[in-house]
Amino acid sequence: MSDVTIPSPEGLDVTGLRAGLRGALIEPGDETYEEARRVYNAMIDRRPRLIARCADAADVIDAVNFAREHGLTLAVRGGGHNVAGMSVCDDGLVIDLSPMTDVRVDPARRTARVGGGAAWRDVDHATHAFGLAVPSGIFSTTGVGGLTLGGGFGHLSRAHGLSCDNLVSADVVLADGSFVTASEEENEGLFWALRGGGGNFGVVTSFEFRLHPVSTVLGGAIFYPIETTRDAMRFYREYMRSIPHEMSAFFSFHIGPPAPFIPEHLQGVTMAAVIACYAGPPEEGEEVARPLREFGPPALDLLAPIPYPALNSLFDPLIPPGLHHYWKADFVEELTDEMIEVHAEHGPRVPNFLSTMHLYPLSGAIQEIGKDESAFSYRDVEFVHNVVAVDPDPANMPAHTAWVREYWEALHPHAAGGGYVNFLMEEGEERVRATYRGNYDRLAEVKRRYDPQNLFRANQNIKPGG
Repeated sequence: MSDVTIPSPEGLDVTGLRAGLRGALIEPGDETYEEARRVYNAMIDRRPRLIARCADAADVIDAVNFAREHGLTLAVRGGGHNVAGMSVCDDGLVIDLSPMTDVRVDPARRTARVGGGAAWRDVDHATHAFGLAVPSGIFSTTGVGGLTLGGGFGHLSRAHGLSCDNLVSADVVLADGSFVTASEEENEGLFWALRGGGGNFGVVTSFEFRLHPVSTVLGGAIFYPIETTRDAMRFYREYMRSIPHEMSAFFSFHIGPPAPFIPEHLQGVTMAAVIACYAGPPEEGEEVARPLREFGPPALDLLAPIPYPALNSLFDPLIPPGLHHYWKADFVEELTDEMIEVHAEHGPRVPNFLSTMHLYPLSGAIQEIGKDESAFSYRDVEFVHNVVAVDPDPANMPAHTAWVREYWEALHPHAAGGGYVNFLMEEGEERVRATYRGNYDRLAEVKRRYDPQNLFRANQNIKPGG
């Protein structure tokens, strides 16, 4: 345990808060404090005064009221995955939803009610038993709340939309401590803002999702020799224009990890890769995937029928919590020849097997919803790229960070302007505005209505409109 302690502010009496919580109230010096303050990205080292591990919505209401009444900075932690560390704050109160992981599936209605602290592995486990799934990301350890409130795309998004597109309703504790439900029928403005606007508007204690019939998919990675990068990216660009919505595939650069599924002669070898998922019957996906297998030829083909929860957790062991992360991202209108040249120059320099560049498609069902129908605005672009440096040793991060910045700065002149909110680090107000484009002013008005004092500001903040 760290010897560093943070004194409580003068006159702050937590007796009532502690007595009222069904969950635990954690303070500096408590045995569980060091573990409780840690988040996914080890670069984040913040020390809150209080951590309220909330067992239910009543606990959340008490914690929100306490923070507001005592003028404390308030952060909200779902899965703790946010790369910028927005789920923890210095010298304030953290609402930790991690005990609230219950998932209730209604197979007849094809819906699931999910607790605000659940991770996608909790959802996948519960829904897979019924042959159903919600579109999520590519890691099962990611929190449901953070991913959904920022938009949420991954293996199933071309087939079934963003995570936020599949949100039916949300229970929310507001800044004044009141509890409301947001849906298309009630608090419609709030519901619009929650679908991509991040944690700016309240604490979501539960999500209701629409489910889709997804069980076993055709999924996995196909690796190509790094020397084929230019041709591989051109092939990928044309491939994405020709495939049905049921197929999703993202392009990446990787150094072969020391993992049992990588042959020894490819471990430590830099390669390009396409990670694919066909969300229909796997036997139908075989024909759709055939061009991926014929191009190259591949250095390694790992595409196979796989239960969706297994695909969605495939990368979890490689990138566990507690590593150091630095990311830079942009939306991309199209993958141009000029951008391919940049990728071909910088991608093969990926510094270690934990680091990467991912180019995710935002086509298919994502584009079937108008850019002003939810807070998530960038529905008229083809891709989003994310340059990622990860390392267990902080001493290595300056060199890795330089690679990320050089790569991103070379790509940025060709990009669409904004960056996906869940990939942003602390990049300033103008970057947040660019992320929401024409939706920003409407979001600011919703913020003014539901959080006029900006209590929920430990996020990619949208200030209340005037």
